[in-house]
Amino acid sequence: MPIHIGGYDLSFTNSALWMLVSVGIIAAFTIFSMRGRAMVPGRWQSSVEIFYEFIANMVRDNTGPDARRFFPLVFTLFMFIFFANMIGLFPYAFTVTSHIIVTFALAGAIFLLVTITGFVLHGPKFLGLFVPQGVPVVLLPLVVGIEVISYISRPISHSVRLFANMLAGHITLKVFAGFIISFITGLGAIGWIAAILPLLMIVAITALEVLVGALQAYVFAILTCMYLRDALHPSH
Repeated sequence: MPIHIGGYDLSFTNSALWMLVSVGIIAAFTIFSMRGRAMVPGRWQSSVEIFYEFIANMVRDNTGPDARRFFPLVFTLFMFIFFANMIGLFPYAFTVTSHIIVTFALAGAIFLLVTITGFVLHGPKFLGLFVPQGVPVVLLPLVVGIEVISYISRPISHSVRLFANMLAGHITLKVFAGFIISFITGLGAIGWIAAILPLLMIVAITALEVLVGALQAYVFAILTCMYLRDALHPSH
């Protein structure tokens, strides 16, 4: 839906639609599942509590007990990426994490948050993150340069990892789906038999994509925790 305001392109895109769908499903899942707040949780409440405990443990183990204030951020990131990846596996749905601009926006926001938090909490001492302990003075300029480049490239590696994995899996699914159509339309009755193999491959790859989607949400969240640890404890 093209929307132009004051010379700016604010069009409502496919990505924006499915991001709203993902957020809506997450909100419905968490709110309605926890509505009863039973002492003995049912199936849906247990599911939400499993997500909660899993991510809380992730934040505590990888960032430290003083990082609990960042739990809502990590929880939101994990749930958004996880559900967006899962929704993208349904027919006619769209995987927003297969767009580099979406993943880079998330990674860029985390990069800015970590950098600002580090300077707010530690001031100039945060720059000690780029000076590893025990490095000889002669090698210090080289090591510091490498550390700075590594730090600046974080949002690139953070975003490309998620984007590339989701895009590659969906391209593979589309290729094998194309094989099925080609066999059926081009080979007639024999094509139906020949299409069995790519169909089985699609089933196997879809199962693998479920695993990859969950794993990529976990990797994105745990890297966020590790980056936040650098902001909280730059001399760690």
